[in-house]
Amino acid sequence: MSTAADPGPAPVTGGCFCGRVRYEFRAAPLAQSLCHCRSCRRACGASPVAWLVLPTAGLRFVAGRPSRHRSSPGVERGFCRACGTPLTYRVLADPDTIDLTLCSLDEPARFAPTREVWVEHRLPWAAPAAGRPRFARGSADGPPLDG
Repeated sequence: MSTAADPGPAPVTGGCFCGRVRYEFRAAPLAQSLCHCRSCRRACGASPVAWLVLPTAGLRFVAGRPSRHRSSPGVERGFCRACGTPLTYRVLADPDTIDLTLCSLDEPARFAPTREVWVEHRLPWAAPAAGRPRFARGSADGPPLDG
């Protein structure tokens, strides 16, 4: 338990490439995923895209705010208007969670992805990682492919 003299664990920090948008959080991640879906690939220009899922209440922007774009029905993505760095992903029907691009963290190596989602969209040259549960679509859509 934290007190006024002890604020608890040091915040995890991150932000965009140019530094205009900065954030921090102290909450434990709810999930750490690699996403192979077409929309994440297009929005981020990468495959796969690593995400850190957090409770929305645990994320605080300390400099700037991401611009928002409705990338598909019910989905809003946040990015830096100045440099274009993709930062967040939100399912509007689930206001209690927000995804952060894991590599926008100052220390992304601290949070290795623990699962892969949307592997049915995986590009043929993007080899699956051994030892992680893999899901054809989202992890809420059914059991892992391996079990």
